[in-house]
Amino acid sequence: MLYASVFSDTFPMPRPASGLPVPRLLLRAITLLTAAARRLERQPGSPFFGIRALVATVMCVIAVSGTLTACSPTYDWRTIMNNDNGYSVDLPAKPSDDARQIDIGGTPMQMAMQTAEAGKAVFAVGTVMLPSDTPQTQQAALDFLRDGLARNVGAAPDAHAVPIPLAAGGQIAGLEMKLSGKAGEDKESRTIYARLVVHGKRVYQAAIIASQPLPQEQVDQFFQSFQLY
Repeated sequence: MLYASVFSDTFPMPRPASGLPVPRLLLRAITLLTAAARRLERQPGSPFFGIRALVATVMCVIAVSGTLTACSPTYDWRTIMNNDNGYSVDLPAKPSDDARQIDIGGTPMQMAMQTAEAGKAVFAVGTVMLPSDTPQTQQAALDFLRDGLARNVGAAPDAHAVPIPLAAGGQIAGLEMKLSGKAGEDKESRTIYARLVVHGKRVYQAAIIASQPLPQEQVDQFFQSFQLY
């Protein structure tokens, strides 16, 4: 899967949805069942007149359904409570944890990540613990994350203000971005949706990286569920 974050321009591509052989198996089943229905129709006095057409119709419907299922991403949403990093969020699959070293203003820091893949999109939340919560340090971290995301797809680092809810009530100001461009050595199309926010000594990057634009309801599910402790 591709996670176009600020610490690397190249990540593994999202794996294609499994189940591509299913349509071929269903077509084989259609052939066998239709042949069996033909034999039943040909028996003298058979009560199965017309069954061949019925079998073929039913199996074709199943085949189409199977094809759509194999090609459609599954969003198995669940709420993740990350007490260590102070946030909760809905993710479309069981998340995996990772960590990466980054360098903000010459200071090495670690970004802890939770990522989940659905279809050809990766949903991720990255958290960086800052050395201090001074306004200068906070702004430097936000600028670094914003510029890094834009650079990965060759886009301008445009962002606008957005409120980020707090679990205890109220909200704080964050940044929202939607970027599209080419990423990686193969220059493949990517769309990035991201929200950036600083809360005390932590800076957060909630992002979706997709090979094509996603349905808005899936984007909203992710971002509207993201809140800080």
